[in-house]
Amino acid sequence: MTGERVGLVTGGGSGIGRATALALAAAGARVVVSDVNGEGAAETVRLVEAVGGRAWGMVVDVTQGAAVEALVRGTVERYGRLDWAVNNAGVGGVMAPTDQQSEAAWDSIMEVNLKGVWLCMKYEIRAMLEQGGGAIVNVASAAGLVGFRYAAPYAASKHGVVGLTRSAALEYARKGIRVNAVCPGFTETPMVAGLGETMVEATVKAIPMRRLGTPEEIAQAIVWLCSEGASFVTGHALAVDGGTVVA
Repeated sequence: MTGERVGLVTGGGSGIGRATALALAAAGARVVVSDVNGEGAAETVRLVEAVGGRAWGMVVDVTQGAAVEALVRGTVERYGRLDWAVNNAGVGGVMAPTDQQSEAAWDSIMEVNLKGVWLCMKYEIRAMLEQGGGAIVNVASAAGLVGFRYAAPYAASKHGVVGLTRSAALEYARKGIRVNAVCPGFTETPMVAGLGETMVEATVKAIPMRRLGTPEEIAQAIVWLCSEGASFVTGHALAVDGGTVVA
């Protein structure tokens, strides 16, 4: 997978998003990095440029349609096209039983994790239709494939991402746009670190491979789903989780 492709990564300021931006750049893409955290996005751009890649950063709140539209429009204006879109921006929420979750927490998780992905797809797809094709990868979660105790809003949002992915894949399968999801298990990211050492240790014991994933491992799966190597793959939710969902 080489050549002057253009890749867009939301939530690219850290973790899986940053690793994906670097991996897309290594695959020959010019990369647009968006994040609600401007400093994080700028640092990712710097890291891409430090290894000889080309990148541009933008501060974007994916829950705001006008901001997402401006992001996609800016990408096309700057680089002429949009080949690969990775919708990674997301939040984790609070660990608590379903009856103890707040309405505000539910709303904020759904706004970012589900509405945000839909808004990004809405404008990415329009750009890809204009040019005759592209590939979209939505970052869901292993919790989008199975139940996840004490995180019902998060699991519901990620199940929603999988359903959104499959529906869009069917709609655009004959129009040159592939839409897939990657479903990471517990990965070495700031979000997982925020769960606390005790929770992380308990989680590792439940993973068949007995370790956390790395952002780079998830990024490589994303790059493959974008690539011509996955040209006959659409509507798929790829678990990259050390065997968690089959345990």
